Amino acid sequence: MRAVLTILGKEVATFYNTLTGYLVMVVFLVGLGLFFWIFPENVLETGAAQLDTLFAMGPWFLLFVVPAITMRAFAEEYKTGTIEFLATKPLTDIQILLGKYMGALVLILASLLPTLTYYATVWYLGNPPGNLDTGATWGAYLGLLGIGAVFAAIGLWCSASTDNQIVAYVLGVFLCFFFYTAFDFLSELQLFGAYNELVLQLGILEHYRSISRGVLDIRDVLYYLSLITLFLLLGRAALASRKK
Repeated sequence: MRAVLTILGKEVATFYNTLTGYLVMVVFLVGLGLFFWIFPENVLETGAAQLDTLFAMGPWFLLFVVPAITMRAFAEEYKTGTIEFLATKPLTDIQILLGKYMGALVLILASLLPTLTYYATVWYLGNPPGNLDTGATWGAYLGLLGIGAVFAAIGLWCSASTDNQIVAYVLGVFLCFFFYTAFDFLSELQLFGAYNELVLQLGILEHYRSISRGVLDIRDVLYYLSLITLFLLLGRAALASRKK
């Protein structure tokens, strides 16, 4: 466990020691802030005590931000040769992978925490103050964190599959987009007849909608955990293939 935490700390420190790290955070928070406070249909314009804009736009920003966080995780190690140094340490592939994955989760959580100021502001501006669906709000935050966790697993697999950060980023964005929204569109085409509902359930968006209602369904949790496990195992396989 200590080895995993060491890698976690290294990942977080490396991220914040680069301009890219701060740029990713700024883009995420400023972009969300513009949609929430400035652009048409913002919370001040609608006068509604709700955070719908935040939770509608949040996944789309995570879709671009999380692959930027994970793209260098292994691709840079391959390119600089430091992955060989890690291989000489008494570390298993899964320890390395989990350390980098947990580091990505810490960074995602750090990106989401400042948005709690939106919650506090809307809570106090409500008429009366506190006129906000707290259950649905925390459910949506949990859903956002789950989306970020799935995107991080996808991004790490992409990074473990190439030594080019740009390729890792583009592939990560594509796969995150696919799993977030593609199944929703496919189910609307009525191509699968009686199986359309099953197709819908394969996508992240449907499970995010479910959690955002404020009801924690074990099926949604299992869905997130299944996708995370799948892509972490794929990442482990990608690391192992590099040793052959």
